[in-house]
Amino acid sequence: MSQSTYARSLAARYAPEDLQQRLRAALCEEALDPDRLDCDDIAAIDQLHVGGREASRRLLERAGVEPGARVLDLGCGTGGSARLLMAEYGLQVTGIDLTAGFVGVADWLTRATGMAASGDFVCGDAQRLPFTEGAFDLIWAQHVLLNVPDMMRVLLEAQRVLRPGGRILVHEVVAGGAEDALRFPVPWADSPRHSHLLEREALIERFTGHGFRAAFVDDITADGLRWRQKHSARERRDGGAVLGPALIFGEGFGAMASNLMENLAADRIRILQAGFVRR
Repeated sequence: MSQSTYARSLAARYAPEDLQQRLRAALCEEALDPDRLDCDDIAAIDQLHVGGREASRRLLERAGVEPGARVLDLGCGTGGSARLLMAEYGLQVTGIDLTAGFVGVADWLTRATGMAASGDFVCGDAQRLPFTEGAFDLIWAQHVLLNVPDMMRVLLEAQRVLRPGGRILVHEVVAGGAEDALRFPVPWADSPRHSHLLEREALIERFTGHGFRAAFVDDITADGLRWRQKHSARERRDGGAVLGPALIFGEGFGAMASNLMENLAADRIRILQAGFVRR
């Protein structure tokens, strides 16, 4: 599948070519077998969205997802959320991501944790999904739309691959109420070029104007800020830890995490969880 210039630049930003080798070496340093793992072993490098596993569980429980649903994990990254959906909720998951390095890691870690039969991963663009009409019951999207310059195309594709009555669950960063500029870098962008935040109402209107109805919209900013504060304190305390988000985001992760926390506290950004139903 061909990618736009923007998609290629975004993919190149996220994962270095040696990511899998770097992660394997770190796991070995922690006396873990890279090919036989437990999800708890890799949580520090596997749950990179605000709120971690508890936020994912909250969204699933809020939506009341039934076991056996066919799920598309949009912007799956290294597959941490997909594996949580497989292991804890019995879901069949296909993950898609622009970044080939992430897809390779997702495939490896899913095999290493014994869940290869419950999911698969492909490299592709959310604006050009390589799936048939009505292929999925549910689309899962965590911290994805903030990188999308043309959300209309993504929503049209989401409509196409969802069955009628299917749902999209969103865990998203949106613009807050503060008037001062967002402080960069943040985990999803080094500059405004790759950051496409909408305000809460604008995000909802994009969905409701393109074939979806809102089932629920929850602001979880306070929880997200507490989570980031707790993890920042832990990262400062365990500065020498081998396994951590810096393995994914690089040496600049400390500044990204600090700016994320400051932007949340200053109401420059907010965190939403929402469910939308395809009409």
